[in-house]
Amino acid sequence: MMNLTWPTLEYSEWKDTYETLHRWTQIVGKLRLCKSPWCNHSWNTTLYVTSRGLSTSAIPLGQRNLTVDFDFHDHQLIFQDSVGKSFVLLLQNETVASFYERFLEALKIMDVEPNFDPVPNEVSDGIPFAEDTVHRTYDPLKAHNFFQALVRVNNIFQEFRTDFVGKSSPVHFFWGSFDLAITRFSGRRAPEHPGGIPNLPNDVVREAYSHEEMSCGFWPGNEMYPHAAFYSYAYPEPDHFSKAKVMPPEAIYNQDLHEFILPYETVRTSLEPAATLMSFLESSYRAAANLGHWDRDMLEVSPYLYRLKERVQFSFDDIRTEQ
Repeated sequence: MMNLTWPTLEYSEWKDTYETLHRWTQIVGKLRLCKSPWCNHSWNTTLYVTSRGLSTSAIPLGQRNLTVDFDFHDHQLIFQDSVGKSFVLLLQNETVASFYERFLEALKIMDVEPNFDPVPNEVSDGIPFAEDTVHRTYDPLKAHNFFQALVRVNNIFQEFRTDFVGKSSPVHFFWGSFDLAITRFSGRRAPEHPGGIPNLPNDVVREAYSHEEMSCGFWPGNEMYPHAAFYSYAYPEPDHFSKAKVMPPEAIYNQDLHEFILPYETVRTSLEPAATLMSFLESSYRAAANLGHWDRDMLEVSPYLYRLKERVQFSFDDIRTEQ
């Protein structure tokens, strides 16, 4: 029997695995960063949720492609290129330094030359990968539980993305902040961001926030906020946004983070987790768009397309019923 319940994610219980895995994903993500053509807001750097873990998707390497995948079922890091070469690293208890050394050896085998800055971003300690013997824990069950949460959240975020025809990001995993996110844009430029994010160049931050946006995401927490949670924020934050009515009632505006926060546990233990999370996404978007005076008529799906979507879904339902 498949277990389709939402897994528990207690920050204190998987903190060590989380911190180690965070840095491993940075190593893999930085390879994609240095080899992929630039895309606005650093979208060329992100990872994507798959049926087995997280993937770089195809990284262009001249006349071939390379894909690097975290597999959280068999606990492997899998390298595959478009000419048929492959290599596998086991995910196991080891230091970041050891993982990094094995990663570089794998790149040699795959004929790939790395040229990225070997230092983590958006973490307070900033220990270079080759010197990090502090983070050394990998618990397969805890990594798998996090992946199962990502799958459920990813699928709901994908549904949320469908009804917006303005500029929208993919649903993607940022290895710097270790969160799964989706972002909508108003189409207008934003005031320059002040920067100041630890171990992240201000130019990168300012380009990321170059246009007005509202962003939602799923994040496993940190020492400042040691709980898995969903978040939603707007940049620039419109007046009265912090006082907006966002659903469900457990969603609270956090004055330190300048975000609405919905505890993961609220969604996990809900009778209808998908509906609970969707209410958070939709209501926080409406608050940001209405208070920010977005042109919602231009940015959202028309009634005609809603009807088309309903007809397509009805047709698929008919096919499933007949089968």
